[in-house]
Amino acid sequence: MELMYYIGLDVHKQKISYCVKDSGGKVYAEGSLPATRLDLDLWMKTLPQPWSGAMEATIFTGWIYDHLKPHAAALKVAHPLMLRAIAAAKKKNDRIDASKICDCLRCDFLPECYMASTAIRERRRTLRYRNLLVCQMVQMKIKISSLLMEAGVSYNKQRLHKAGYFRELLAKNPDIDEGLVPLLRLCRETVVRLGKTESALVRSLERDSLLVERVERLMTIPAVGPITALTWALEVGDVQRFSSLKKAINCCGLCGAEKSSGNTVQRTPLSKQRNKHLQTTLIEAAKMAPRNSPELAMLYDKKKQKGNANRATLAVARKLVAYLMAVDRGQRNFRIAETSSNIAA
Repeated sequence: MELMYYIGLDVHKQKISYCVKDSGGKVYAEGSLPATRLDLDLWMKTLPQPWSGAMEATIFTGWIYDHLKPHAAALKVAHPLMLRAIAAAKKKNDRIDASKICDCLRCDFLPECYMASTAIRERRRTLRYRNLLVCQMVQMKIKISSLLMEAGVSYNKQRLHKAGYFRELLAKNPDIDEGLVPLLRLCRETVVRLGKTESALVRSLERDSLLVERVERLMTIPAVGPITALTWALEVGDVQRFSSLKKAINCCGLCGAEKSSGNTVQRTPLSKQRNKHLQTTLIEAAKMAPRNSPELAMLYDKKKQKGNANRATLAVARKLVAYLMAVDRGQRNFRIAETSSNIAA
């Protein structure tokens, strides 16, 4: 059998620490190199063949993974929260971290996490940038309201951000002084500019050849619009990686953690170990879903009768995950099966 070499990488912004070991655990080489593509190319020429590598998931992992992947027999990314051996160590530095990652890979103990394809990650970056624009747009709208309240100006809350009403308010309201007008106009112009940019980004993703068919199928589900469909497609990536509905719900952060000891079982609030973008989008969609789907409205009312509206919303969000998985896996439009259980076909 051909000898395999294992490499552990501890990646940072400016430096990458590495440790190379053979299958028996003997150190072949270790050290550090600058985190640049040129230095990685020079370093790879010195490596024994064949080799497989592993690194911890960080903000810098993506481009390093893409650069090393074509040259490795196998390349894995470790879940940072699962690497308890590193976090619990008494002595911790980059060299030791790289060595322990290498040992986890060599002994097949590495807690591997899902790494989406480069194409999906590039489009996901665009969608998350769109989320940033929406947050900034909301901040500007709140600032407009704050400026008016500071000056004691009365206004219609429901119509404040309509273009015509806003112009009329600035022109005819005597309580708005001259020093306040430029700030209000600047905030309004920022809101308009951010709104146009956000719409352009969403349109570009909807028309993307990689996503268009998938998004159109997902949008056949009641209460699933373009943002929910795009978020599911880009944050989930390959839906086949979920072997069960429970794992998908867990990834979306729609269930709480469990702490049990002996006969005591304690359920905690929603887990923080989740994809926050999926969680936020699905909960927001679940709040609107009962208005668009009789089945989801019945589910919401049934759960709400027990006295907790938030739990009812979570139940609707979990049902949406079941619908999304069924449509995505089956690669066909949504329909309700003609059975008493009303399961998505």
